[in-house]
Parts: sequence; C-alpha cells; structure tokens
Amino acid sequence: MDDIGGEERREHRRYALTLPMRYRVTPRHAAAVTGTGTTCDISQAGVGFLCREALPEGSHIEVVAEWPARPAGGRSMDLRMTGFVLRSNRGLAAVLVTSHKLRAGETRALEMRAGA
Repeated sequence: MDDIGGEERREHRRYALTLPMRYRVTPRHAAAVTGTGTTCDISQAGVGFLCREALPEGSHIEVVAEWPARPAGGRSMDLRMTGFVLRSNRGLAAVLVTSHKLRAGETRALEMRAGA
C-alpha cells in the first residue's frame, strides 16, 4: 500500500484477491485487444492485475473476473468491471473502475465476444 508517514492515501480499501480473469481493451482508433490475466488486488474503485502485454493507457477496458464464492444454487459468479487503464507495463496493469456488477456466467459472454 502507499503509505506516507503511516497514512493510507487511497480512498478505498484494497483487497488482495487472486482471481482468473479476462479483459477487453478498446483503444481509440485501433482494434480491440483481448487477453487473460490474474487479479492482484481489487477495491471499489480499482483493480490491479497481471497480464502478458502492456495495455494502452487511457483506453476503455472491460474486465471479467471469476468470483470464488457460489450462491446456494451452485452456479458460477463473475465480477464484471469497466473503466480505464491508468498504468500498464509488460506484466502489470492498473485500472480505474467506473462500474462493477456481480453476475452469473458473465465470463462466457466476454469469451464469445472476444473470439468474434
């Protein structure tokens, strides 16, 4: 965490969660980029994740992470987030999350769109 004099600068608490995920980045004036990765941490306003390539900073991004808990019916749940790439280098990306929803089966929907 970013501490200055023992004081946390972030507005939202981060949770160290390692979840498999897929992403779709839509850069301006370029083709969409899709890939897979693993989350490092998640907060209400951001997500950090490991990825294989640097992503275009400032680009719109959709992230779908496989949620580890299942409701009583046993159906899988996914955390869907949209936002913008803040920082990225080969191996690590930071995203400003502007919306998030916990849904059933969203990963498959992003996989189908990514393969289209």
